[in-house]
Amino acid sequence: MIRGSCCCGAVKFELSSEPDMMGTCHCSVCRKVGASTMVFVSKESLRWVQGREFISRYESGIYTRCFCQKCGTALGEIESQEESFPIAANCLDDDPIVRNRFHEFVSSKPTWYEICDDAKQFPEHPVKP
Repeated sequence: MIRGSCCCGAVKFELSSEPDMMGTCHCSVCRKVGASTMVFVSKESLRWVQGREFISRYESGIYTRCFCQKCGTALGEIESQEESFPIAANCLDDDPIVRNRFHEFVSSKPTWYEICDDAKQFPEHPVKP
């Protein structure tokens, strides 16, 4: 069981299985909403413990990002109805087991940020073969 929550504790959830993977996005939207590193989880593994009513959504035109309306903690796409979706790794309270597999939109990365791992890097969004 992997527990997750917002900063103030109003929102709490659990994952019954480890995420499929972890990745970091360097686009301006992800950076500015405070959720660049995401873990990809299956819908069936997410269980709400409390506080779903405290989630607000921001529609960027490309993505819908969720956050706690009390403290502002970025939660990623935690209310997605897709079978698999990204949630912000920063809101996990326990080790997700997986480690960063890729960096996308590296061409948008600020010059002051240095990538310090060996994960694969893509200038934009990776294209599926």
